[in-house]
Amino acid sequence: MTSRIIPVDLFDLVVFGATGDLSQRKLLPALFHRDLHGQIPAGARIIGCSRRALGHDGFIAFARQAIEDHVAADDRPADVVARFLGRLDYVSADAAEENGWAELGRILAAGADRIRVFYLAVGPDLFGPICERLAACQLVTPKTRVVIEKPLGKSGASARALNASIGKVFAEPQIYRIDHYLGKETVQNLMALRFANALFEPVWNSGHIDHVQITVAETLGVEGRAGYYDTAGALRDMVQNHMLQLLCLVAMEPPTSTEADALRDEKLKVLKSLKPITGEAAGQLSVRGQYRAGAAGGGAVKGYIEELGSSASRTETFVALKAEIANWRWSGVPFYLRTGKRLATRVSEIVVTFKPIPHSVFDAGAGPIAPNRLVIRLQPDEGVKLWLMIKDPGPGGMRLSHVPLDMSFADAFNVRNPDAYERLIMDVVRGNQALFMRRDEVEAAWAWIDPMLESWSASPDLPKPYTAGSWGPSAAVALIERDGRTWYEDQDL
Repeated sequence: MTSRIIPVDLFDLVVFGATGDLSQRKLLPALFHRDLHGQIPAGARIIGCSRRALGHDGFIAFARQAIEDHVAADDRPADVVARFLGRLDYVSADAAEENGWAELGRILAAGADRIRVFYLAVGPDLFGPICERLAACQLVTPKTRVVIEKPLGKSGASARALNASIGKVFAEPQIYRIDHYLGKETVQNLMALRFANALFEPVWNSGHIDHVQITVAETLGVEGRAGYYDTAGALRDMVQNHMLQLLCLVAMEPPTSTEADALRDEKLKVLKSLKPITGEAAGQLSVRGQYRAGAAGGGAVKGYIEELGSSASRTETFVALKAEIANWRWSGVPFYLRTGKRLATRVSEIVVTFKPIPHSVFDAGAGPIAPNRLVIRLQPDEGVKLWLMIKDPGPGGMRLSHVPLDMSFADAFNVRNPDAYERLIMDVVRGNQALFMRRDEVEAAWAWIDPMLESWSASPDLPKPYTAGSWGPSAAVALIERDGRTWYEDQDL
């Protein structure tokens, strides 16, 4: 089976922060892959922009190295590499200075009627100043779109201020707040599983589902992000955006269509239906952790404090939460969320556990009957498992086993799984906002997160320590086990 390539209109893409880590690891390789598959039209241009006085040839060398480092050797034929590098240009410009902006305007003037995308792969403190420069230099056209990366603020107030500064220049339909988790193939398949199959939607409610778990686990530490991470922590860095978006896709009502606002209207309803976690409830329904020295990723690693180079920190590197949605469909169904760094395994998955059967017709010799589970693996090895009870083959009576119907995307479709950024960048060019967050979604997410942060800040308790390479502090196990449930940790999808 081959994937279908949907062409896009002619465009110019300007990447601010073009010599940074995101550009090197994700953006340039993603654009190269789209060019490799024939999706980027002839004449489209990719213009790098940063403060570094790199020059055109320097940026070409940077891009070539990014392709060599992050694209498989079999996927980079020399003619395609040459064609892609021929699309590139570079401008050195600083949001705080005049230099370079006239040159950027001169380059873009040659494509005034094209779709124009400004990708802000920079810190949020530069979003407003860059947008103001774009407006002052008259570089914003009716066909212009702007892409912004997280963090979208550090609180509801800062997110509103950030949205306001961008909104002075760009209308809401021009703003693309990117969350790369929403571009993952399996996340898209969650929509297909729910709304394209008669099997699931009739039982997708509190009458049939016992609970939902969402896990985003990393084996890495803070690496080179220690300075940023210590001002953010796991709740801001992962829960406020990625994990709440996944929760919304699991829990939302069927939209009227797949149009952007139809989807985002339903996600917004979920966010507004989340029960607040404040005060004493924050201590009962949330767990904070911070990793200590241990073994992870195949070797001994330092603790968070040592990696930070500090003597102490209250920043959490692990969070576990019990969330509840106060609406008709999900009343009484807990959603358990956990995320952390330096955990046992790198895995992102959603586990929907159905209620036990009401009565067993089998005798005790058949063995225990486990509940059905739908396991949606986002990374690595994207795929879906549906756990069912079946009879063990062979004579000798009825013996039951809990086994999965297993679909690995790589095996089922025998095609390369595109990186999320490939899909998302092309969706920006198409003008499709379905996989991007709307302003009111961002602010509603913060409205749920802020009271929790305030409760944690007011508490004298420090994050609970856990050993690197484990599954987090024991309190996270207690959080779910006091409800008679356990965390799902089958890593064999």
